Amino acid sequence: MNKELVIDADENEITIALLEEKKLVEITREKSNKSFSVGDLYLGRVKKIMPGLNAAFVDVGYEKDAFLHYLDLGPQFSSLNKYVKNSIQGKHTSGMLYEFTTEPDIKKDGKITDQLRTNDHVLVQIAKEPISSKGPRITTELSLAGRYLVLVPFSDKVSVSQKIKDPQEKDRLKKLIAALKPKNFGVIIRTVAEGKKVEDVEADLNDLVARWKECHDVFKTGKPPRCVLGEIDRTQVILRDMLNADFNSVNTSSDKIYNDVRQYITTISPDKKDIVKLYKNKVPIFDHFSVNKQIKALFGKTVNLRSGGYLIIEHTEALHVIDVNSGHRKTIEGDQENNALLCNLEAATEIARQLRLRDMGGIIVIDFIDMHNPANRKQLFDRLRNEMDVDRAKHNILPPSKFGLVQVTRQRVRPETNIDTYEKCPTCDGTGQIQPPILAIDEIENNLRYLLKDQNEAKLKLFVHPYLQAFITKGLFKSLQWKWFFKYKKWVPVKALPAYTMLQYSFTNSHDEEIKL
Repeated sequence: MNKELVIDADENEITIALLEEKKLVEITREKSNKSFSVGDLYLGRVKKIMPGLNAAFVDVGYEKDAFLHYLDLGPQFSSLNKYVKNSIQGKHTSGMLYEFTTEPDIKKDGKITDQLRTNDHVLVQIAKEPISSKGPRITTELSLAGRYLVLVPFSDKVSVSQKIKDPQEKDRLKKLIAALKPKNFGVIIRTVAEGKKVEDVEADLNDLVARWKECHDVFKTGKPPRCVLGEIDRTQVILRDMLNADFNSVNTSSDKIYNDVRQYITTISPDKKDIVKLYKNKVPIFDHFSVNKQIKALFGKTVNLRSGGYLIIEHTEALHVIDVNSGHRKTIEGDQENNALLCNLEAATEIARQLRLRDMGGIIVIDFIDMHNPANRKQLFDRLRNEMDVDRAKHNILPPSKFGLVQVTRQRVRPETNIDTYEKCPTCDGTGQIQPPILAIDEIENNLRYLLKDQNEAKLKLFVHPYLQAFITKGLFKSLQWKWFFKYKKWVPVKALPAYTMLQYSFTNSHDEEIKL
């Protein structure tokens, strides 16, 4: 499968689009100053113990205290707690655990009051980002993820991904890691480690140990709340988790991201460093790769299917509901059951894509078109399950009920991606009252005259919607563009941007920077 990563960045936000066979399947938007991401480690302070919930609320610096349940403490919590206290008191000065004596595992059915007290300092990891009105969900079962391995402090266990089927390869990797790993560190061997050389795996292990040492150096002198180790950014997380032979292109419009990603790929897979490309064309990168067009088509309440059917996607606080409709799809006369099956199968493929694209989590109820044949219902269930096999989020799918409903639970660790595809009317500005359309061109020309005559802007460019561009440039020597040239003695290129609304426009200067009017 052909996979591409397209990254658009400015000073405030980074947007990452993942394409599979040119189709948009995942999109992530991150603010440049965003914190509290899954995987980040924080030194927090216990604010409140809730015996009734068997949980505690921990101050990690977010406006709402983070939630820590007893079951999220992890079996090695006593060892972690002892290590943190000793480090803060100066009794343990090294990030390594060679001389550290671990404590017995805590009870699975114990009480939070047996382990924590108000104002205790505790080292935690973000398990779920803040969602809606809730604060972060945290855990003290720490793990540091690398390309091939996951490092688990205070555990000596070595485990191998179940997706590695070859017994000999499992045994090789297990013996290799057992010989390399430091004392009191557990390791989970990831699927991508299969067939890798010793030096590659060892380098990944050394990098993870170095990150743990960095974490120790920060929290031993820090005061809560404080971030002690940030997860690598979202771009590198996607590359780390997904980079394989099918991943053949990474395009970005940012020089910094280009250098960072190229350096990262050179570290983990030198033979693939040339897949990183710096995009320098004048057309915005998301327009060039048709990302904006797909966003407009795929987000929103209604999603159309190629055959003429469509999905209705509704969101509530408790769950998500997806309704499948046949629409005006061409039908096979007299065979309603087969028509329903074909529409449902197409819908299942698109629904699996929508779940990844919107990062929908929690409970999802899908109302497929009713089918009476049990074999058809099984075929639909198999199709949905196969399409969701590529989904990296943990999920569970129940077979269709007799009402045609399919229930899905999908892991939710960050807020759902929600992009509003409806645009405020550029003419009425959302008021319902419009100005005469003939004045739009006058407004553009007034700003053009101001920039050329009063501001002496050189190499001015005008960006407009394609329809407006056609109107301005229509006619040889008689177009508005030529009239402006004869009037102001300067040629102003008029560029079409499909992402613009009908009467939206902007100017750029000689450095291709947008001019704020």
